[in-house]
Amino acid sequence: MATRTFQLGNIDVGGASMFLISGPCVIEDESVMLRTAEELARVASATGVGVIYKSSFTKDNRSSLDYYRGPGLDEGLRILDRIRTDFGFPILSDVHTPDQATKAGEVLDVIQIPAYLCMQTELVVAAADTGRVVNLKHGQFLAPENMMRPVEKVLARGNERILLTERGYTFGYNDLVVDPRAFYHLRKTGFPTVFDITHSIRRYGIPSADPSGGAREFLPVIARSGVAAGVDGVFIETHPDPARALCDAASQLCVFDLEAFLAPLLEIHEVEVRHRPVA
Repeated sequence: MATRTFQLGNIDVGGASMFLISGPCVIEDESVMLRTAEELARVASATGVGVIYKSSFTKDNRSSLDYYRGPGLDEGLRILDRIRTDFGFPILSDVHTPDQATKAGEVLDVIQIPAYLCMQTELVVAAADTGRVVNLKHGQFLAPENMMRPVEKVLARGNERILLTERGYTFGYNDLVVDPRAFYHLRKTGFPTVFDITHSIRRYGIPSADPSGGAREFLPVIARSGVAAGVDGVFIETHPDPARALCDAASQLCVFDLEAFLAPLLEIHEVEVRHRPVA
């Protein structure tokens, strides 16, 4: 099945060029957010890759009440709106409850459904009803072919602008494994597919600030494998100083290393597109 395409700002989503979803895991101090945006703008200019800026106004799945969760809906949207205005990026953030979707849709270009919540009907429908692009993250518990179920919920509301994002399967306890067969199944839905690389190296049960809470040594190999398997975009959380990040410090990529990290992925993607089977 041919991949549906749609325009998002200046990005031809689902087209021949690979796009990037990137930014800090959670919204932090405004200066951190702007430094990241400045470097992402430079990388976009240097590489030609289309960038969707991502950061969460609230991280609702932190494992402790003591951990930083973000500035909340109103302040988070204000900061994201500034980045959208100043840098021209399409903006992505996630919603956790249906009542957040309407207000978020006034600022966001892409509303993301967290992986744990991908089967929550009211949440998915509320996101679809905004008319914004809906990024459905593949639940760690769900067979990839079953992601057609939340896709159908979005389509039933008349919204056909959908992304599907792979972020690994729970394998045993506190570990994630990326199965390349997932990319095949997700692409069969006919919607653009994204590979969330940095979340795929998280080790659950360990605080993300702990160096052992993520396996960064695997980033290059799983990134290259996933792009070779066939995706339309990559999701790479970035931060100016990951060791000091307030969330996912163990897995985010330093934004100043991003251009070098992307270089082989862009080359592999060009080869994969040339040899992609014709539907």
